[in-house]
Amino acid sequence: MQHPRSFDEALDDAVIPDAFTDYDLAASKQEVAHDVMNTLLFDSALSRSAGIARTTPATPASFFPALHDQAAKDLDALSAEALNGIDAAEHLARLVNARRIEPDGALQFACLLNLAGSHEAAQFWWQFAAGSGNPTAAYCLYLLHLARGERRDADHWADQAADLDSEDLIPAGRLNIRHTTRHSHRAPNPALRALVERLTTDEDDEFGSVPHPDPHLADRIEELAEAL
Repeated sequence: MQHPRSFDEALDDAVIPDAFTDYDLAASKQEVAHDVMNTLLFDSALSRSAGIARTTPATPASFFPALHDQAAKDLDALSAEALNGIDAAEHLARLVNARRIEPDGALQFACLLNLAGSHEAAQFWWQFAAGSGNPTAAYCLYLLHLARGERRDADHWADQAADLDSEDLIPAGRLNIRHTTRHSHRAPNPALRALVERLTTDEDDEFGSVPHPDPHLADRIEELAEAL
């Protein structure tokens, strides 16, 4: 005759087996440490390599709450800095009117789209600019993918930003961004969003509706930048 099991025996059987070995835990800790160290290194070495240096280094604690949130805030700060550049209107005008490829204008336009909340379209134009040799656009893509938690793509564009930058290649507006202390990344700018909604668009299989710059866009960029 089988004796009924005790309450303690039943509890022992109910315990969920440990899904993580000691090795897994050690590996996870190592990966977290690696990610944090990579970010801190990128914040100095990569930023300088891409021509985008912070005026004050980011403190390590700022990355611990949410690495992706910090990347989103940095991307917004960089986009605003680009649109406030003294040559932003000139580059945008050339993007519309020039017959040759204008990667610097594409960078400015992508930053405008990002602040308007059109992130997929911004990615399209940043890739256009980076593909044409602009390391700052590649750095923007690094931040974009990092903000989405897409580490493999972020690493790819970090490498591209470093590779594109050289003494022989001087990207437009080597931007100097300040570390932002805002707790969340900014909401889309209403004026920019209204402007973007009036632009002509083409449908892209990967990015959806992609706006094209308007000939009069450059005339308004200074006015819009002041509102950022």
